[in-house]
Amino acid sequence: MLLEEKNVIVTGGASGIGLASVKRCLEEGASVVIADIEDSDGAAHAQKLDNQYSGRCLFKVCDVTNTAQVDKLFDDTVAELSSVDAVFNNAGIGGLCPSDDVSDDEYLRIIDINLNGVFRVARAALRVMYRQGSGSIVNCASILGVFGQSQTAAYTAAKGGVVNMTRTLGIEAAPKGVRVNAIGPGYIDTPLLEALDDDMLQGLIQLHPIGRLGRPEEIANAFLFLASDEASFVTGAHLLVDGGFTAGKS
Repeated sequence: MLLEEKNVIVTGGASGIGLASVKRCLEEGASVVIADIEDSDGAAHAQKLDNQYSGRCLFKVCDVTNTAQVDKLFDDTVAELSSVDAVFNNAGIGGLCPSDDVSDDEYLRIIDINLNGVFRVARAALRVMYRQGSGSIVNCASILGVFGQSQTAAYTAAKGGVVNMTRTLGIEAAPKGVRVNAIGPGYIDTPLLEALDDDMLQGLIQLHPIGRLGRPEEIANAFLFLASDEASFVTGAHLLVDGGFTAGKS
């Protein structure tokens, strides 16, 4: 098992890519903390998975815009599990709005969750992992971290920041035994896309040379690789898992 006896935190772990990653880590032998906001389904999922995997899953309330909650998440995890071996820094939100119409509040909200929140979690993780002398942090970036798309100024700014932050953190952390990488998902078949009509959905599918949207489990598998010792020589990388989206047009 790739993560046997490892302790993993997944932010945004109550749904979509996060929940798929929680399940894959449990299958590979890890103990997993689902970290999500209070009104998520995290507690219910954790209870069910804890029963299924013999006491290896728990839920912690964490809003990544709240530094005190982020720090408490790591303090409590160390107190209960003794270490934090891997983190999937996955919590995030979307948002579409023309740049000339987006409000300050909405722009700053997207930046605070998708960029500042990633930093808050990474900082807390580094403090723990530096004391341990080991660990793996995986930040969830995006294909929109490497190219632009109309009506996504805040989102693309945040995800581009995550990509370059990952490089910097990877350089800083490497001498201390900690690896920091990012995943760049293409469009993934999650509840976030349920609001799209059929024409928009088909348009998105056609942008992926592989001919379909991604599945949450496929991003989870990428996280599993980067979190594990299989990726022991990988740090500062942005692994695109996008069905060929960013490779170009045929």
